[in-house]
Amino acid sequence: MTTMAVITFALSAALVAMACVKASRVRAWRHTVNPPAPEVPDSVFTVASIMLFAVAAVGIHTGAHALSAADNGAWSDVELTSAVDGATQDLNGSFEYGDICDDGTKSADFDGEYPTKIEDKVIQYGGDASQFGVDASLTGPATSTKASYRITATGAAKTFCMHVTRKHTDDAETVALGLPGDEAKVTMPVCTYAVSSREGGVLGIAVLPPSDERHLQVSPVSTTSV
Repeated sequence: MTTMAVITFALSAALVAMACVKASRVRAWRHTVNPPAPEVPDSVFTVASIMLFAVAAVGIHTGAHALSAADNGAWSDVELTSAVDGATQDLNGSFEYGDICDDGTKSADFDGEYPTKIEDKVIQYGGDASQFGVDASLTGPATSTKASYRITATGAAKTFCMHVTRKHTDDAETVALGLPGDEAKVTMPVCTYAVSSREGGVLGIAVLPPSDERHLQVSPVSTTSV
């Protein structure tokens, strides 16, 4: 976008320069190139100048919008810091119900669904920042219960590490439709996520220093029968 804006401004400047050329100089140049050519009336030069100025104005307007779009697509360090803080607090302590066939040991989708969830949460807490350009990528192989992500955003110099741990914390009872009596009672595992983050990258999956991490203690999840 920035390159396009610069090119547009340069072309607009060239058009303005052309519009400012005096009619006498153009006539002299035409006479040098083609002496028998008929004289061009002043009205033609006036109309041509107006058209050149108009096209230049459109070019300047387009270039300004391109610069604005480029600026809106970039994240600042302050925006990313605030957004990661908000996403961390939102995700920490969140829980999900497992499948009725899952005993709570099934691995989380740390390589597919969860990084997308992190990106969405960062954008959600980004305020007026761009709705694009956020990336959450694994910093190393994830285990069945732990993963670490490197969070970056277009335009921001800072990077953040987010550490995620998933734990089977409880079980919830519900009723399966279509089955009679006790046969309808099923149990679903409740898995809770502990999420913390800090500025800077990380190698592998490691516990973050408590003095430098954005971390909230996970409260036990209470469940009720459906």
